[in-house]
Amino acid sequence: MNTAHKVTASVADMTLDVTGLNCPMSILKAKKAIKNVPRNGTLEVMATDPLAVQDFEAFSKATGNQILKSSEKDGVFYFLIKHTA
Repeated sequence: MNTAHKVTASVADMTLDVTGLNCPMSILKAKKAIKNVPRNGTLEVMATDPLAVQDFEAFSKATGNQILKSSEKDGVFYFLIKHTA
């Protein structure tokens, strides 16, 4: 993958690639991964599920973690999530 398209340009504490997975698997993997991110650290998630934007917005609201940035490039959605909860 070309890192120029990544949301964080390697600033995230952890990166999770859930491309090819649909909800609920992408959300379950993000929930598990963010537990390994330090408080106030960031998790970058890459997803291809067409409903990823809605799913990760709901995840953010449900968990209290904050989406700092999101983007889409060539069918891949990128989310930078701050571990605040």
